Amino acid sequence: MGETYSVGVTTLIKTMKLENCTPNVVVENINITQTDINRPALQLAGYFDYFDNNRIQIIGQVEYSYMEKMGKEYSLGMLEKIMQDKVPCIVFCRNLPVDDAIITLAEKYQIPILRSKKATSGFVAEVIRWLNVELGPRMTVHGVLVDVYGEGVLIMGESGIGKSEAALELIKRGHRLVSDDVVEIKRVSDITLIGTAPDITRHFIELRGIGIIDVKHLFGVESVKNTQAIDLVIKLEEWERDKEYDRLGLEEEHIEFLGNKVVCHSIPIRPGRNLAVICEAAAVNYRQKKMGYNAAQELYNRVTNNIMNK
Repeated sequence: MGETYSVGVTTLIKTMKLENCTPNVVVENINITQTDINRPALQLAGYFDYFDNNRIQIIGQVEYSYMEKMGKEYSLGMLEKIMQDKVPCIVFCRNLPVDDAIITLAEKYQIPILRSKKATSGFVAEVIRWLNVELGPRMTVHGVLVDVYGEGVLIMGESGIGKSEAALELIKRGHRLVSDDVVEIKRVSDITLIGTAPDITRHFIELRGIGIIDVKHLFGVESVKNTQAIDLVIKLEEWERDKEYDRLGLEEEHIEFLGNKVVCHSIPIRPGRNLAVICEAAAVNYRQKKMGYNAAQELYNRVTNNIMNK
């Protein structure tokens, strides 16, 4: 079993700008552990099989109008059953009014009743997206993450090989640092990995022979970024004379993080190679491929056509 992560209801209230209708309920110790939400239409109708009480419960216009139709006494009975299962919170969308009897019931079971002005579908989508980021599986890797032309480039390699120096040159060329030395990676979907820096080392770079520098203060706020999707991995390695290196790039190599595959280039290091320019070229080339142009394939097609025409 993988590690389970949680986010506090207080953070949900602050992030989503929710109104707390139950100030007498202690929310500081209530945590959310599920990325999915539940609209309890079936539970309000009395069906509680397979009810997941770890999910946020969302009351929209449909659920609210059903409760009005069924009457106050019936609706309070169903809501009490939901609250008895110790759900993390119940959110009323569209700024729907919350009856005092519901507040009293919530205070009895210490279940926060929250309210949002947003439409139900929009709020649900936003909460799920946010929870996927906050609760996604995560890991840490040794490397440097830089935003290069909007592409997240993760530079990896042995200690002392030149990762931080390459990042510093990229920053001087107008790109942005996300993290140096340790990169925290979160899997937010089957295709998206988000990288960030540990709080304690955010915006700092270690340069051997100089020490620690504060990139944000030295180069300005435009030189740093807090989070970035990881699109490309560049692995720096010592050049070996007898090793075969990819010179065409017709077949892409990948590296796997948390079950997601990311395009990976292995770059041999020799004196005189400008790593920052190589990283820039790799980022732009990757961007071109995403837009449908593959330079290696184009060259291959030209060579093939030239041979066939002779």
